[in-house]
Amino acid sequence: MQRTIFTTPVINTLCQWLARLILMLSGWKITGKRPGIKKYVMIAAPHTTNWDFFYGLLMMLYFKDEVHWMGKKQIFRPPFGGIMKWFGGMPVDRSRSNNLVSTVVEKFQNSESLVIAIPPEGSRSKVKKWKTGFYYIAAGAGVPIQLAYLDYEKKTGGYGELFIPTNDFEADMIKIKEFYKGIRGKYDS
Repeated sequence: MQRTIFTTPVINTLCQWLARLILMLSGWKITGKRPGIKKYVMIAAPHTTNWDFFYGLLMMLYFKDEVHWMGKKQIFRPPFGGIMKWFGGMPVDRSRSNNLVSTVVEKFQNSESLVIAIPPEGSRSKVKKWKTGFYYIAAGAGVPIQLAYLDYEKKTGGYGELFIPTNDFEADMIKIKEFYKGIRGKYDS
């Protein structure tokens, strides 16, 4: 993986202080604590606005947690593509089927340390059904799923529980979605 804002010396410490200041001044409270493990899939829900990226990045800087995230390849075009990668972004081509799950599982297997954040809705638009790639990536890589959130109604965000997939997809999804009941996005539907 390339250098990111999280691994750039001095900048990462300055950004942590700045993130704490911005969150405090804007009234946000951060809950939970950074997991003591090096590899996991982080899901963040609900995802209803581009502000989720801003507050999510502040949260990652607050925790000093090096997190990578997947985004459609169009946001990685010049002139901002390099900046998006520096913020931990990994471009994804959603226009063709390229077995993203197995590609990311392989990245986990070849890395000593890797955290990838994935919004399960896959979009900021209202969806009836979550995308399931995050689950199959975690199960295939043998890593847990960190349940993270931003609750705009309570102005709290952070880490919830660390969920270990049991390979009983239906039962696991019920438990995961139960965690997110009552958490409100910026634009709740």
